[in-house]
Amino acid sequence: MIKMYGFWRSAASFRVRIALHLKGLAFEEQMIDLDADEQNAPAYRAVNPQAAVPTVIFDAGPRLTQSLAILEYLEETHPTPALLPPDPAARARVRSLALLWAADHHPLIVPRIRGYLADVMHQDEASRAGWIRHWFREGLAIGERRLAGDPETGDYCHRDTPTIADLCLFSQAIGARGFGVDFSDLAVVSRIVETCLARDEFARSVPLRQPGAPARH
Repeated sequence: MIKMYGFWRSAASFRVRIALHLKGLAFEEQMIDLDADEQNAPAYRAVNPQAAVPTVIFDAGPRLTQSLAILEYLEETHPTPALLPPDPAARARVRSLALLWAADHHPLIVPRIRGYLADVMHQDEASRAGWIRHWFREGLAIGERRLAGDPETGDYCHRDTPTIADLCLFSQAIGARGFGVDFSDLAVVSRIVETCLARDEFARSVPLRQPGAPARH
C-alpha cells in the first residue's frame, strides 16, 4: 500500500499524484492542511522533519520526501510507463525542464515564502499576490522560450509521451490559473497544458478535485 501525505493545493503533491495515476498505482492520500499549519504539528514533524509535503511511504518502507526524488524513485521501481526517456541526453533535457519549474520557480511561491513576505517584510495582500503572479508567469514564459522551436518538443515537453517535465509544467500552470495568471499568449505551453488536461490521469489529479478543496461555483 502506498500512503502519501499531501495537500490539495500543493504543487509538489500534485505532480506526485499525477505520476501515481499514470503508473496505475493505488494510493491513499492524507491531507495535511498547510493553511491550518498542520505541517508544523509535532505528529507530522515526526513523519517529515522538514514540515513539508509530500511525504510518501511505499509498502511500509522508508519515508520519501521531495517530489522530484519521489518521482525518480517511482521511475526506478515502477518503470512502466516510463516518465523519463531512454537516452542520457534526452533524460538530461527532461530533468532540466522539470527543475526549471520545480526548483527555480515553485519554491518562490510556497507558503513559507508568502508568510515571510507578510510577517517579516510587511507586504500587504496585493503585493504578495503580485509577487506570486510574477513568478508564476516568469517560469512559464521561460519554459515557452525553451520549448518553442526545439525539435525535441512534441505533443508534450519531450516528444509525444508525458515525462516528469510535463508533471512539473502542468502543476505550475494549473496553479498559475488559480491565481489569475493569463498565459494564453504562450502558445506551446498552453498547448501542452491542454494536451495533459485531456488525459484522465492529469485531470483527476487537479487540486480543485481533491478532498478539502473549496467547492467550485
